[in-house]
Amino acid sequence: MYRFIKRFIDLLIATVALILLSPILLISIIILSITGEHEIFYFQKRMGYKNKLFNIWKFATMLKNSPNMGTGEITLRNDPRVTKFGKLLRISKINELPQIINVFKGDMSIVGPRPLMEVSFKLYPQHVQEVIYNSKPGITGIGSLIFRDEEKLVSQTNDPKAMYAAIYPYKGQLELWYQKNASVYTDLMIIFLTGWSILFPGNQMAQKVFKNLPVRPF
Repeated sequence: MYRFIKRFIDLLIATVALILLSPILLISIIILSITGEHEIFYFQKRMGYKNKLFNIWKFATMLKNSPNMGTGEITLRNDPRVTKFGKLLRISKINELPQIINVFKGDMSIVGPRPLMEVSFKLYPQHVQEVIYNSKPGITGIGSLIFRDEEKLVSQTNDPKAMYAAIYPYKGQLELWYQKNASVYTDLMIIFLTGWSILFPGNQMAQKVFKNLPVRPF
């Protein structure tokens, strides 16, 4: 029953979001088509349901060859590979909106584990890899919510790749927490808290709502 209700909520929210956000989507498409490298969408293989790869949709915010430049799969604050308009899209999270298409296709849910690249997925311990994608990956989720400052955190260290790897044990705990606590209530609260975090960055509301969350080590 939960999966049926979750899919209904996904389609309902995706439809409403597409209608309400269509002006922002159209403006972004127009600006991307005439700036930077004139790329509108960025497609990348990500880990999905039952550990099967799928193509995630995003607005293009970086140079085409960025995976082979600089810090590779890790994006830093003020990363020189990010285009001027791409920086605005990333800060506002508008670059994530095309994932609505993934929701309609059934690749993703509104709420779920973060859809990782395979190289990042392998940073998880084996026991996490085996269960993390028993749920479809989400546009938002407990990992995305708690680590909204991940880009800032990684940018402040002298070794971004080492820091990126160091936070994965805790991120794994968060995703295991979601697998154990997944419910309509949990999903709706994560959606609400995501909106709250956009309005009030840096708040600790998630830890107050979900009192049994693993304690964040940093």
